[in-house]
Amino acid sequence: MVKRVLFGTLALVLAGSIAAGCGQESGKSSTTAAKSAAAAGNATVPWDYKVEEAKVVDLVGSDMTISPNNQLLANDDNYATGDKIWVLSYMTAEMKTASDGQSSVNLSQWAPLKSYRTAEAAQTDLAGLKVQLKTEVDLVGVYKTDYQGKSRYFAVITLPTGNSVKQPVPEDRYKSMKEQKTVKVMLEEVHDFGDYDLAMAKFRGWAD
Repeated sequence: MVKRVLFGTLALVLAGSIAAGCGQESGKSSTTAAKSAAAAGNATVPWDYKVEEAKVVDLVGSDMTISPNNQLLANDDNYATGDKIWVLSYMTAEMKTASDGQSSVNLSQWAPLKSYRTAEAAQTDLAGLKVQLKTEVDLVGVYKTDYQGKSRYFAVITLPTGNSVKQPVPEDRYKSMKEQKTVKVMLEEVHDFGDYDLAMAKFRGWAD
């Protein structure tokens, strides 16, 4: 089933060029010239990847069906029926901006992309496609809302691409952020398997 997610409190931004000085948590930032799809209004970008164990069910010409969902995948490594393999699967996001400025995200179903004989080989590819980054971003401000005697706290930050996102925060962080101009955050950068320069990034939490 295709999922639909509305923007707003969703911590999401399409990655353009991640600003110089963004430090990857381990090693050098992999994004050097990511294509910005945000300006296009409508775009399909990589959303997520996962690795799962599977088994070859049947051979169909140069392809094969794999368990557990009998999905079709190219038999690039000459597997035999019954072989245990590991499969890298992907999900994309179709992002649309309506004439009123409201944006939405439609998520695709998971689909198999590539097979491996070992879990280690699959995880190596996965690590290159989903990169953890730590960087400092501008803090637009914090605010508090009250409803029926309960208070909620939020922080608004501007990510390296210029997109602003709102995040709920606990009261103690709200108080500590009041005088701050910048904050440290964690991002997860997701790259397209076929076009590595096409990427998007998700807010993954506070880095301090």
